[in-house]
Amino acid sequence: MAYDFSDVSVLIVEDNQPMVDLLKSLLEAYGITDVHSAKDGDAGFELFKKELPDLILSDWMMKPVDGISFTRRVRNDVSSPNKFVPVILMTGFSEKRRVMQARDAGVTEFLVKPFNARDLYRRIVQIIERPRQFVRSEDFFGPDRRRKRESSYTGPKRREEDDSNDSRAAKQTADKLK
Repeated sequence: MAYDFSDVSVLIVEDNQPMVDLLKSLLEAYGITDVHSAKDGDAGFELFKKELPDLILSDWMMKPVDGISFTRRVRNDVSSPNKFVPVILMTGFSEKRRVMQARDAGVTEFLVKPFNARDLYRRIVQIIERPRQFVRSEDFFGPDRRRKRESSYTGPKRREEDDSNDSRAAKQTADKLK
């Protein structure tokens, strides 16, 4: 299914200017023209509060504030204007421990560099077509880390909202991306 992304805004948090230029070109090819960029997590968070993007693409390795710290701030900072905004974290590292660390920080999707246009598009479509409800616990807030739904499970539900749809804010964000 083709999507109309003409009303979607994206924030790119990336310290490598050629990568920013590449991402902007890809997003424009998808029909996304409202694109903002920042060089690190601190600048990215300030721009996030100002621009209120519908989607964030963030690199992992940046200084002084990396993509993991930035994502945690988006999800948990009291001044965050949208804790449910989808975050796609980009990195050249794909080891399982890194993927788990990103997942535990609250990223929505993980994109390994180098990637192609189809890989990025698939992550965006995944956010739209298969949004995950958000979970809050003592030490975590973000998209449900469970990707697979076991339909054969007959035991008690662990969360009250396990049978409900995504939270209203997360659903609205996904709907806007459609």
